[in-house]
Amino acid sequence: MTTRPLAVRWNPLDWPLTHGPIPYAVLIAGWAALLLLAWSRHRRWRAPRLLGALLLGGALTAAVKLGVDGWWRPFPEGTPDFVMRWIAVALFAVALLCFRLPLLTRHRTRLLAVGGAVLVLLMSSSQVNRGFDQYPTARAMMTPDTPVLTTDRAADTLAATPGAPLEETWHAPPGLPAKGTLAVTSIPGHASGFRARPAYVYLPPAYQATPRPLLPVLVLLPGQPGGPEDWVNSGGIQGLMDDFAAAHRGLAPIVVVPDPIGAPFTNTLCMDSRIAKAQTYLAVDVPAWIDQHLQAAPGRTARAVGGISFGGTCALQLAVNAPQVYGSFLDYSGQQEPTLGSRQKTVKKAFDGDEAAFTAVDPLHLMARQKFPDTAGRFVVGAWDHEFRPMQEKVYAAAREAGMDVTQQAYPGWHGWAVWRQGLQQDLPWLAARTGLIR
Repeated sequence: MTTRPLAVRWNPLDWPLTHGPIPYAVLIAGWAALLLLAWSRHRRWRAPRLLGALLLGGALTAAVKLGVDGWWRPFPEGTPDFVMRWIAVALFAVALLCFRLPLLTRHRTRLLAVGGAVLVLLMSSSQVNRGFDQYPTARAMMTPDTPVLTTDRAADTLAATPGAPLEETWHAPPGLPAKGTLAVTSIPGHASGFRARPAYVYLPPAYQATPRPLLPVLVLLPGQPGGPEDWVNSGGIQGLMDDFAAAHRGLAPIVVVPDPIGAPFTNTLCMDSRIAKAQTYLAVDVPAWIDQHLQAAPGRTARAVGGISFGGTCALQLAVNAPQVYGSFLDYSGQQEPTLGSRQKTVKKAFDGDEAAFTAVDPLHLMARQKFPDTAGRFVVGAWDHEFRPMQEKVYAAAREAGMDVTQQAYPGWHGWAVWRQGLQQDLPWLAARTGLIR
């Protein structure tokens, strides 16, 4: 990605939070604070109190685990183990504080104890953030003030010459902007009835030229929990696409980031079911909106879909359920199958217990009985992601057996944006060539 100017790098909002000195300083300070909370020379601070704090912290952790995974279930596969470990550390600090405060008589020492607990909470949050790489900087926590998309349909367009990539037939005019534009828009669910949150659209510099080249479109999907803004804030999609455009005379794919779930913690399974008609939204409504509002290259060979985690599973689902729409896909850390936690629960809630309805659209079952020789994709997963990597390896093998042109790549990291950003950066040249943009 582009190196920021020195003046910008010195802005505290751009200091790295997932690598470098800041997270390690927080880690050291947090552990030191936890040790100070656990140790005391006070005559009434004895092993029973320390044991009581340990038991209270454990009970609180068990309650959180039960409430989150047994009732709320924001993660279909359950809360990641490393997240629960850091939650346990944070709650142990809270328990220690509860046992320490009654023994402290001075206002200053009470404040120090509270401050120590806050440091442990900050450490735990920092380590969870490092695991997901959700907020690489403080700036990524703030959704940018994005303008509403205004579209114009220029009279002059330029399509690629048959058999030749667009890069060889189009020349950047003088004064072409150096960067693309990012805007927010509404994509209504006319056919599906799906109520989606606002989508984001990236238009590369070449889209602002006359004649306007007919560029391919990449539809990117967020994970669950999450939303389209994740690809803007955590994924850095604008900078990544601008970098690609700078290396190809302003040419880059148009990127559309729609909402496949409707709310941060909803799980639509990316299917047409009793929950929602999410597949119709993504396979009918979104392409229809693109055709109506944007000037882009038509046809499945110029349309690709990709996503992370839930969105990666969804991308593969669309590739096999709507191959006439999307000819290429990017499955980044996707699941083995769409799930609400278990096959039984998924089938019961989404299809009223009709397992045949589920298997009719589930990617593994579809690929077992149908070939897709004209579909190509890329699988990416974290090398240390022991939960999703085995699942994706199984799906990758099934895709190969179904005749797809696919590859799989593991990058250093867990189930987070450090892996996914690198994956998209490495896959963009392949995708651009696949969709007729470059050779």
